[in-house]
Amino acid sequence: MNPMVQQRWSPEQAHTSTTGSASAARSLLPESSCSGAPPPALPPMATRAAAATLTAATSSLLRRSASLRPLGLRVPRRVPPRRFVRHIASSTNEEAAARAAAATADTGGPTIFDKIISKEIPSSVVYEDDKVLAFRDINPQAPVHVLIIPKVRDGLTGLSKAEPRHVEILGHLLYAAKVVAEKEGVANGYRVVINNGAEGCQSVYHLHLHVLGGRQMKWPAG
Repeated sequence: MNPMVQQRWSPEQAHTSTTGSASAARSLLPESSCSGAPPPALPPMATRAAAATLTAATSSLLRRSASLRPLGLRVPRRVPPRRFVRHIASSTNEEAAARAAAATADTGGPTIFDKIISKEIPSSVVYEDDKVLAFRDINPQAPVHVLIIPKVRDGLTGLSKAEPRHVEILGHLLYAAKVVAEKEGVANGYRVVINNGAEGCQSVYHLHLHVLGGRQMKWPAG
């Protein structure tokens, strides 16, 4: 066979020739004959149609035919969107942080929120009164993402630790969430979230509320 002709074979022809169906593959586009004569000219529209058919057939064969691998052809695989990959990575990081935080949850030691309350660590304060402090999350999950914390933890490391003496502050935290939503201009729709425990992805063991808004929320929350 003429080497020049062999080099012009498409991946479909290489595959179908091994299965005895080379003539079917060659019908996709005119190829040079074994004598090396050039193919007859095709009208532009026919050429484009044939090229589209060949492209579709190539894509289908490369995706589905494992027998092309011995020929040295690379079989492309579907790649998840970057946004999906980022979401998986972010979720994995949050879960790891939650597990690490849970290991020291019962020590009662100071958290990063204590330093924010004492102003050792700066924050973007949205609302503050004598009982609670609300500030913007440094890793926002929505256009508006504000954390609300009680200034005195009093053993309230998580919602599961709530006792009768905490009823007043729990109610005040929810009221503060309403005030924050109004201040941030999302009073028409927002979400209030409390993460509790490792499986709830709680990463700071000082009870806090997340107020999220500024976009259409979805359900289920996940």
